[in-house]
Amino acid sequence: MIGRLTGTLAEKNPPQIVLDVNGVGYELDVPMSTFYNLPAGGEKTTLLTHFAVREDGHYLYGFLTQGERFAFRQLLKVSGIGARTALSVLSGLSVGDLAAAVAQQELGRLIKIPGIGKKTAERLLLELKGKLAETTGVSLSAAVDDAKQDISNALLALGYNEKEAAAAMKQLPAEIGTSDGIRAALKLLSKV
Repeated sequence: MIGRLTGTLAEKNPPQIVLDVNGVGYELDVPMSTFYNLPAGGEKTTLLTHFAVREDGHYLYGFLTQGERFAFRQLLKVSGIGARTALSVLSGLSVGDLAAAVAQQELGRLIKIPGIGKKTAERLLLELKGKLAETTGVSLSAAVDDAKQDISNALLALGYNEKEAAAAMKQLPAEIGTSDGIRAALKLLSKV
């Protein structure tokens, strides 16, 4: 098993790179979050890897952080999710955003990722619940607090005063996500 590679970045062709390790060029597929943070070509870099052996070949995936690799491996455990889809998810959302979306059960954030439909997003939310929080540091209570702050800020930005925003916030369910919370708060405020 190949766990980590250190070498010179020889090629960058999204989503694939070639890392030259002592004269051997390793082709790695990387999520866009890793790709954008790579140094310029010809510079030395270290990537954590995930090595997969399938009937049609051997594949190597690279990540700059432990959190990205852990999230990738958790995504692969979800039924119906392959490596390409897992890379797509990590390219569309940071690990922290993915953990927050799962903690808040925000279907809308996952559906916006290319290649993720409603059923796949629902499966991701169900099967990843509680599995990403411990490594990313995103707890459900912290995600809920962030969502409530975002909802309140959105209401204030839309012209409601603090008293109106606070009154609407009190009527919302405890663990509502940001987008659903804004919609529900606006419905409540439109009735007043």
